[in-house]
Amino acid sequence: MMSETTHTPFKSGFVAVVGKPNVGKSTLVNHFVGRKVSIVSPRPQTTRRRILGVMNLPNAQIVFVDTPGIHKPKYKLGERMVEEAVGSLPDADVILFVVDASRPPSNEDRMIAETLQKEAKAPIILVLNKADKLPIDKVKPHTEAYWALVPNHADWMMTNALKGHNCDKLLEQILKYLPEAPPYFPPDQITDQPERLFAAELIREKVLLNTRQEVPHGVGVAIERWEERPNGVLYIAATIYVERENHKGILIGEKGKMLKKIGQQARQELELWLGRKIYLELWIKVRENWRNNPAFFQQLES
Repeated sequence: MMSETTHTPFKSGFVAVVGKPNVGKSTLVNHFVGRKVSIVSPRPQTTRRRILGVMNLPNAQIVFVDTPGIHKPKYKLGERMVEEAVGSLPDADVILFVVDASRPPSNEDRMIAETLQKEAKAPIILVLNKADKLPIDKVKPHTEAYWALVPNHADWMMTNALKGHNCDKLLEQILKYLPEAPPYFPPDQITDQPERLFAAELIREKVLLNTRQEVPHGVGVAIERWEERPNGVLYIAATIYVERENHKGILIGEKGKMLKKIGQQARQELELWLGRKIYLELWIKVRENWRNNPAFFQQLES
């Protein structure tokens, strides 16, 4: 297929973005798409399922596959997350192996590298992210240690996804390996996420950003009602699930202040994302050990 504007071959393909938790995969995908399609937070394991982010260029369409961080799971939810990440590898046209360059390789990085050796069929680009935090005296030992993990990587790039540093050069490397093909999605589509699921994820993001370390991993969000009101307002009712009673108290906060703060932040961003007025109502329920209940966490995504 030829581009209509330049008469050069049109490229299109899937780019799997993999790595351990909290290395900046979602930030990188959001940067390329130019809009938030994956929630981000400082908490590990923020991304829980595969999310597509579509970048449209005059001569190419790049479908980034943001994946959950690969880790040693403690719950069935974690097992499903790792399965989703590994499952993205065989069909990818390019694989971005994202690492935290400010730290030396961990056991999780080594485990992922071994998985890539077994499962990856596409070119692997090593993305040394968080380069702004890399001490000068650690540049050589850290980079060489990561290169050694993936001896057959096609390319590498030092990046700072948060600020977009070197992302233009990384994009050039990705385009080099994309196959000639027609686009997979319409030019105005940026994600495969239904609006309801994105709303649930955005609420969960605000929980992650506002609560203590012990709460986030046990938080799930379900959209209970999604109604168009006669006055043009979109009414959204959502339930935030936690695993312990004391977590419920933390989320409610003193005189309901925490829950109100979470709701206000989520509503404001949803209004910007959807371009309309929203009335958001939040509830909190305790569901013990829900992360070990596949039927329940699958229900959260329906």
